[in-house]
Amino acid sequence: MSKLQFFSYSIVTLFWAFAGSALAAAEQPNVVVILVDDAALMDFGVFGGEASTPTIDALAKEGVMFTRHRTTPFCAPSRAMLLTGMDNHLAGVGTISEVLPPHHRDQPGYTITLEPGVKTLADRFKKAGYRTYMTGKWNLGHDEGELPNHHGFDRSFVLDATGADNWEKKPYLPMYQTAPWFEDGEPVELPEDFYSSTFIAERMTEYLREDEDSDSPFFAYVAFMAVHLPVQAPREYTEKYIETYSGGWDAIRHARWERAQELGLIPAGATLAAKPDSLREWDALSEDQQAFAAKNMAVNAGMLDIMDVELGKLLDYLKSTGDYENTIFVVTSDNGPEAGDPRGGGAIVERWMKSQGYTYEYDTLGEKGSYAAIGPEWANAAAGPGHLFKFHAGGGGLRVPLIMSGPGLPQESRLDGFTIMADVAPTLLELAGVSAPLSNSKPMTGRSLMPLIVGDVDAIYGNDEPVGIESSGKSALFLGEYKLVRNLAPFGDDIWRLYNINEDPGESTDLSEQLPKIKQRLLHEYRLYANRVGVLELPAGFDVQQQIGRNVIRKQIGFNRGWILGGVILFGVISFVILRKILRIVHHFRNRKQT
Repeated sequence: MSKLQFFSYSIVTLFWAFAGSALAAAEQPNVVVILVDDAALMDFGVFGGEASTPTIDALAKEGVMFTRHRTTPFCAPSRAMLLTGMDNHLAGVGTISEVLPPHHRDQPGYTITLEPGVKTLADRFKKAGYRTYMTGKWNLGHDEGELPNHHGFDRSFVLDATGADNWEKKPYLPMYQTAPWFEDGEPVELPEDFYSSTFIAERMTEYLREDEDSDSPFFAYVAFMAVHLPVQAPREYTEKYIETYSGGWDAIRHARWERAQELGLIPAGATLAAKPDSLREWDALSEDQQAFAAKNMAVNAGMLDIMDVELGKLLDYLKSTGDYENTIFVVTSDNGPEAGDPRGGGAIVERWMKSQGYTYEYDTLGEKGSYAAIGPEWANAAAGPGHLFKFHAGGGGLRVPLIMSGPGLPQESRLDGFTIMADVAPTLLELAGVSAPLSNSKPMTGRSLMPLIVGDVDAIYGNDEPVGIESSGKSALFLGEYKLVRNLAPFGDDIWRLYNINEDPGESTDLSEQLPKIKQRLLHEYRLYANRVGVLELPAGFDVQQQIGRNVIRKQIGFNRGWILGGVILFGVISFVILRKILRIVHHFRNRKQT
């Protein structure tokens, strides 16, 4: 070969190398992760829910529905798992700050932030040349180095709290002085016409539109506040569901149980999970109480409805740019339905609610200024056919919907193999062909679901491979068809129970006495898991609701320490003046008596 031929050949080779790289980059899929807050397994229409969710339903029909997906019972731990592919303790988020006992604060695994060496999907996609965006609820820290702009996101508009008002910038619990919203790491105000689902979807659309001419693929994390407390929705959406829930929570729970069997989410004839004894009976309520209760659940459905509408607008934008067909979508929930209702939190919470301008009136329920909540009875109904709800390790707290669609994924597919939230991240990286190593990065604990998706295996985790979950004592260990579970007060009793969740997904028949050796095996495996990830022991008699109450008081004292100190000083001054006067009077009478 002559020098000229060699030179020409080299130029051509380099040209095709660069062209190939550009082509590969162009073919790399975009990734959009959509996280719904506190949605139950059956909340989406395609999973049997009452609310209208055509956008999510369409994604399910275009892709894969995972029916045995598990997460943690708390929001921040689940978000950490989703973003990092790691067990929540190893990521640094053992629980949420609201329920943290004093001796767990700032301990490894309990900083409630992503700890050093923990890398997010945004970190990994950015290293591979992706644009990275986030809008919505972050809940993983807001001090220096903790917000999304320090964890791989190019643009972000986020709330760092477990929740906030959906209509304006104000807190939803006395744990917070304000609603801490940030854009690109800086505190920010909200627009006058703010509504969370609308804003979260529109701001993501704006970020994408700003970079519309870019040739780089993008990773977008859309973390809606629906349907977290306070439950709020525009009137026209709530009114669509007023009659839907007028029959009460028992009727809805039974209907979901029947639909779950029809859809194959549980075996035909599977026992409906037991209802906690402390829950109210629908028939014991007055007509007015029933109407109020039903409207709270109607607001909940309306909140899901409008969220789906706003998501649909985001997807319409992606269709208009031609990006939709080359985008992988994930839709899931961080945990089961929320049973808490701060309105019953006692005098301190009631006074705080009034100070924030929250009302609870039937006519305006769910609208700006109101505070709706579904409470434990509706949460128990929504969690059907599972046992219990958010803050618990029963099926109602851990089993949530998971949908994946887009290039590389089959259409109209359904997979019943066990999956866990930490599996989502490695699956997305494999689908996108991203393997860029990051220095000083801790390893993922989740597994790619691709072997399950393409049909090479029936299950990612073998019958002899244990999978543990824990957050604030709400603990579970899965091993094949068995589940070992422990729930704490107020709806649990701190007793380990054993269930065959294939046959008994409602966790109704404890097999501890029939299968003692299997129970001991799972207890042993759970202890190994807890030691491996650094689970800390809780104080005896730990109760989530009581701990929230204690932490609220501690926070309020901190927020008002200036006033409290001033009050103490004023009380001391007044007491000193009064004491001096008393001493003078006593001295005066003594002198008179002596004379």
